[in-house]
Amino acid sequence: MLIVEDDPATGEQLGTYFSEHNYEVVRATDGEKASRLLIGATPFDIVLLDLMLPRKSGFEVLREARQAGIDTPVIILSVSSSEEDKLKGFNLGADDYVTKPFSTKEIAARVRVILRRVHTAGEESVEQYTFDDMSINFSNHTAQRNGSKLQFTALEFSILHYFIRHRGRTVSRKQLLIDVWGIKGDITTRTIDRHVASLRKKIETDPTEPKYIQTVYGIGYKFTG
Repeated sequence: MLIVEDDPATGEQLGTYFSEHNYEVVRATDGEKASRLLIGATPFDIVLLDLMLPRKSGFEVLREARQAGIDTPVIILSVSSSEEDKLKGFNLGADDYVTKPFSTKEIAARVRVILRRVHTAGEESVEQYTFDDMSINFSNHTAQRNGSKLQFTALEFSILHYFIRHRGRTVSRKQLLIDVWGIKGDITTRTIDRHVASLRKKIETDPTEPKYIQTVYGIGYKFTG
């Protein structure tokens, strides 16, 4: 969890509560640091974002993140209850908007609801999937393109399955490493990129201009099929 809050008391209150409830918490007190963290290599599961921040507003942080392809859920925390600010926040891609003062337990409940929704979407079961001229059956590891069989390695099937289950969402290289490779150790991004490049050669019409597995620079990939 990333908590972006410049008020020391509020930031400490939220940070302590969520840390005590087994969340791994990272804090930022200004907009520039928040942007660096949010668009950096370490993915967050959820962000609590204040709007009135030094150096860069919460609106700017949210706008830059969404433009960079970051779809991490964001709950805006703000003293402003104006309809204009609420609409602006939602139009920029906020998932929720809570006005101050608030109950920490209410924030926690909203966090749980959003994470449950994201987790359910991310864990969607996909046994068969068709896009464009591709037809893939993950249960028996077969794939066809225009009726002709394609040969994928077991790892390529796993990577593609993961992308499809998370379609439309940016998947970081770290996520791929943990969820597909099943390890938390170090592995070069070149290894991950090489497997993705091999997969692109099999499903993309032009692998140099990928339509389905798009690169989100500095972060990872997004499947759009």
